[in-house]
Amino acid sequence: MSSLVIHDLHVSIGDRPIIKNLSLTVNSGEVHAIMGPNGTGKSTLAKVIAGHPDYTVTGGDVLLDGRSVLEQEADERARAGLFLAFQYPSEIPGVSIANFLRAAVQARLPEGEEIDATAYYKRLYAKMDLLKIERKFTSRAVNEGFSGGEKKRCEILQMAMLEPKMAVMDETDSGLDIDALRIVSDGVNALRGPGLGVLMITHYQRLLNHIVPDFVHVMYDGRIVKSGDKSLALDLESRGYDWVKQELAALPA
Repeated sequence: MSSLVIHDLHVSIGDRPIIKNLSLTVNSGEVHAIMGPNGTGKSTLAKVIAGHPDYTVTGGDVLLDGRSVLEQEADERARAGLFLAFQYPSEIPGVSIANFLRAAVQARLPEGEEIDATAYYKRLYAKMDLLKIERKFTSRAVNEGFSGGEKKRCEILQMAMLEPKMAVMDETDSGLDIDALRIVSDGVNALRGPGLGVLMITHYQRLLNHIVPDFVHVMYDGRIVKSGDKSLALDLESRGYDWVKQELAALPA
């Protein structure tokens, strides 16, 4: 079993604190959802886990299977088993999805070991069948001219091929219509299992109708201030975040 442990994390950008003493543990086989108002540090958390250079960790730690990742470069974290699905995936003109994925899989092999082309395409097509993706999809350039749903489906295929221990999904539902949301959610659910832990960041409960989380956390002012099961997301959908803020204001200073 793998684990992602975030312990007493403090993060700043420049001299402005964004995340403040945040702690969270995600185990393999679990799906955790983080919800919260804009500007509370949700996307910052995702980027810090993945190794974005613009943010400074001023305290605490992020551990994958007991080993700190904070001194690792982004590619080292990926090889260790972390995966980040971006809110706004970038286009890579001139590079087909098939070649992009082949390079990503090759990068995870031991130095000097070459990928077997036949085995690679057999595995790729098996994953595409699992996710109900047509073969012609992988001949297209990565995200070039893609709709929002196609971009997110491309990322789910990447996740399927790389088989990470922990997947961090930063607002995967952003920009998706109802049909695209269902298709992407079906892909994530197809990959759920005992070997994968998922940390989903979202604004809306609608995603959680399709990908039902084991745990829901409310993030506010850079901290996780409330946790519960999927019913907490329903409360947030019907009542907003004001009641959480009122509860926090009533606590002793």
